[in-house]
Amino acid sequence: MKVFTLPERTEWKKLLARPAIDAAALEQKVKVILDDVKVGGDEVVKKYSRQFDGMDPGDLRVDENTINTSEQGLPDELKQAIQQAAANIRAFHEKQLSPVEMIETMPGVKCWRKSVAIEKVGLYIPGGTAPLFSTLLMLALPAKIAGCKEIVLCTPPSADFAGGAGLHPAILFAAKTAGITRIFKAGGVQAIAAMAFGTESIPAVYKIFGPGNQYVTCAKQLVQKDGIAIDMPAGPSEVAVYADDTANPAFVAADLLSQAEHGPDSQVVLVVVAPTLAQRVQKEMEKQLLQLPRKQIATIALENSKIIIVRNQDEAIDLLNEYAAEHLILSCAHPEAVAERIINAGSVFLGNYSPESVGDYASGTNHTLPTNGNARAYSGVSLDSFIKKITYQQLTEQGLKNIGRTVEIMAAAEGLQAHKNAVTIRLSP
Repeated sequence: MKVFTLPERTEWKKLLARPAIDAAALEQKVKVILDDVKVGGDEVVKKYSRQFDGMDPGDLRVDENTINTSEQGLPDELKQAIQQAAANIRAFHEKQLSPVEMIETMPGVKCWRKSVAIEKVGLYIPGGTAPLFSTLLMLALPAKIAGCKEIVLCTPPSADFAGGAGLHPAILFAAKTAGITRIFKAGGVQAIAAMAFGTESIPAVYKIFGPGNQYVTCAKQLVQKDGIAIDMPAGPSEVAVYADDTANPAFVAADLLSQAEHGPDSQVVLVVVAPTLAQRVQKEMEKQLLQLPRKQIATIALENSKIIIVRNQDEAIDLLNEYAAEHLILSCAHPEAVAERIINAGSVFLGNYSPESVGDYASGTNHTLPTNGNARAYSGVSLDSFIKKITYQQLTEQGLKNIGRTVEIMAAAEGLQAHKNAVTIRLSP
């Protein structure tokens, strides 16, 4: 990781820049696949699976027997861990349900808002170098709690799991735990296209959820132009850590590496007041990196990562709010007070014993979060992501009389006579 001393504020944007990609070239490649799937359906999805996943998926649909027998290939310890994580995620998201509250804004005028589940949703679960069964829990459980009628799951097949229809048994078991039965062997851009436009096997949905690489993210953004909603523009994973002299260098190093191992395009940022702490963290990272099976991936990610030395905590907080990290870890004294001043972050982890990986798996919060600075305006996935809020109103005759003159005056002032007439005709003797 490169070390920087905090420059003047005019230079912050350059300092905090994420790794750049050629967006125009990427869109061109992705659009070819989207259009291909839109026209060719299942056969084109299979073609791209052979090309990108190195496997012919055969029937795209995973049969119920395969789902039900998936746990046979898993250790009991892992099954119990998945069930514990599911219980915590379910408990956290169930509390987000809100009752309908009727408001009488004035006598005879009642207004209320009701949460209605999105009828058809698609969940994309990355496979590739790491089958993210934890992401399945994060998306499927809120969808079930919200009451979505049709939940479609797409995840890429792999020849490594030919016995499980090409899918990791933990993904199938997590799906079973969450109550998901419509599972399809499709990954990458072709999966996003299938859920957006529909194929012979894979139903079209109204909203698509799930993280992925730059191709998947681009595909989601492009299908959004066709009227398909998406959860957020989530790209490569990232973490920022603020550490002071109360931090444990080994803990900080482990947190940084836990994100760096996600992928070569991930980014980690360490913000410190003390240069000596930065040096101790670097030594710990070098030591821990040697023990990681994914050290090659993490090493590439660290080339795009930074250590930034600031003069004081106020500068650190300003810088972190400017960066708007997907994950923010506060390894410092009085983390609660610091957290109160954080206004831009996907998810915040307070104190030396709150590693980001706990939120990734099992504490209960959702790990599908905005990246690339989008935490300035976007929230992470929650129960609200799977529902629509419909407003209602009902007026009595007296209620319309009470509010009618107000509406007539406002409509006339805007020059919308028909709007005024809709009230006047009801109030005329």
